[in-house]
Amino acid sequence: MAESDSSDSDLLWYLEKLSRKKCHSLRNQLGQECMEIGLPPIPRLELSEENPHLANQLTTFYEAQHLWNLMYNIFQKIPRKDLCEKINARRNLLSVLRGDCKHDALGYNCKIWPKKSVGLCANIAFLKESESESSHFLLFLFRNKEAHKMLIKKNLQEEASGKTMVLRGALFEWANGNIWADMFSSVIHLSSHDINQMTSGSLVPLISKDWPSGQAPVADILSEPQKILFILEDLDDVELSFRISPQALCTNSRQQVSMPILMASLLTRKLAPGCRFLITSRPQGQAVTWTIMKKTDMLMTLSFSHEKRHKYFTLFFKDGQSAESAFQLVQRNELFLHLCQAPILCWVTCVALLRQMNQGADLKRSCQTLTDIYTNFLADTLTAQAAHQQPIVPLQSLCSLALEGLLHNTLHFTEEDLRSVGFTQADVSTLQTLEILWPSSHLKGHYRFIHSKVQEFCAAVAFILPLAEHGIPSAWGRCKGKRECPVIPSMFDLNKKRRKTFEKALGCHLLTDYISQYLLMERSHWAPHTLFHGLFENQEEEYMKWILDSFSEANIYVRDHQDLMVSSYCLYCQHLQKLKLSIQNIFEKRSNEQSTPRYQLLLMGHKVSI
Repeated sequence: MAESDSSDSDLLWYLEKLSRKKCHSLRNQLGQECMEIGLPPIPRLELSEENPHLANQLTTFYEAQHLWNLMYNIFQKIPRKDLCEKINARRNLLSVLRGDCKHDALGYNCKIWPKKSVGLCANIAFLKESESESSHFLLFLFRNKEAHKMLIKKNLQEEASGKTMVLRGALFEWANGNIWADMFSSVIHLSSHDINQMTSGSLVPLISKDWPSGQAPVADILSEPQKILFILEDLDDVELSFRISPQALCTNSRQQVSMPILMASLLTRKLAPGCRFLITSRPQGQAVTWTIMKKTDMLMTLSFSHEKRHKYFTLFFKDGQSAESAFQLVQRNELFLHLCQAPILCWVTCVALLRQMNQGADLKRSCQTLTDIYTNFLADTLTAQAAHQQPIVPLQSLCSLALEGLLHNTLHFTEEDLRSVGFTQADVSTLQTLEILWPSSHLKGHYRFIHSKVQEFCAAVAFILPLAEHGIPSAWGRCKGKRECPVIPSMFDLNKKRRKTFEKALGCHLLTDYISQYLLMERSHWAPHTLFHGLFENQEEEYMKWILDSFSEANIYVRDHQDLMVSSYCLYCQHLQKLKLSIQNIFEKRSNEQSTPRYQLLLMGHKVSI
């Protein structure tokens, strides 16, 4: 049964316009019309002759969106076309109201590319071209013969591969009437954070969340479910369960159910049947992807293409020869190539390589690992405008923030968090200007690192800095230990050479003796995958053999080209007696990419040894 709301008084106005004869015709039409649109009929004995009672019965028995469709069809038949026109006018008014609130909902931070990258390129055309291509793709996204059934799934390679640019670009273009104007009257954006904050609820607050004061004409919106597009961001981060019996799924938009049931009901089209979806996820969400996909759904992959990377390098470096040298270095290095699939990390890489070029360094020698990239990036950004090459914001505070965030599974920081580690408001403004921290795109009044990889590196540095223990208020009550795994291998990365570079560039002292003892003690607790990536970054063979000397067996899962290269480099264990190797899709030819020389050599070596 539907929950009664203001729709009964609205409906009463329409019923009062009917003569006794027309009202009688309406009651006679109800049963047949309910059958035609798939609604359960009201027993005839329950239908009152009095209009107020009839309105109350109808609004109690049917959900508002079904009721208005029902009334519209009956008014056409009895006929009362003037009342049909009134309902159409009501829906048109809804479109006007929705248009007024579109820009309010979209007015919050939509930053995609760092200003510094565009400034160094001296060419905003690249950004506009990327946005134009996304808009062109999105315009034709649902123009498919099976579009009324289609769920569009964008499977993005890594974090910051461009999904935010695509999604927010879609919202912006729709709000301005440039795409989907005749297809969708409502576009509802839900992030993983929005969904995970709910323990239970109904569809109504999800639809209303971006409307002023949370008051949306839900009945009118749901009366045309085929004109609703749900955009679900980061599905892989949503705590979903599809082990739910069909009987437990919800069909009533106002029914309060648990979040897993609500999302399962929505994704299986039990709620708002006929609506469509645009979903983003990363590779780790593949299992959920295949669970919800149907034959008419479309799976796509988005990454920073070879052509886009080349064009970006050309625009970033003012000198064509420098651009080509940097680009070829990336093309020859499997780790750098993988890193540059994400636009923001491509910018980080360019900043690091430009710093080395400006210092007259040989890129082949000075930039070999990801640690080299992050070290030079931080050294460049934190000292770019400072006299005597001292950091212009406290390095200790930055690293403390990063570490506390990862240890407590926090990626979004409040202003109170920033103050708790010693940042002033001026420091925060500087960090935003330097493109190290950004305002969060999901939480107002919060900040986050430009990429989790940058946060992980800063957290690793925190382990080897003399720091006072800090706690961030937003982490109080959270359990530790959820995201520390990426930090541990990064601690290996700072070998003697890089430690000296880091200390000289940032004017700090690293506790090298402590970290060596810590890593030696903890090595047996880490998976080979985690350990190998750290040792590969270290690039000191004697140190690697010393760490791995106690291993007698290893279980290695090779998921991509990076894993293959790293595992091959590290399998020097003299006492290794047992090796279990699992390989997934790494020998498939990559489209539009050339194999790096290092990768070709590894393939040859594996074929010979096998």
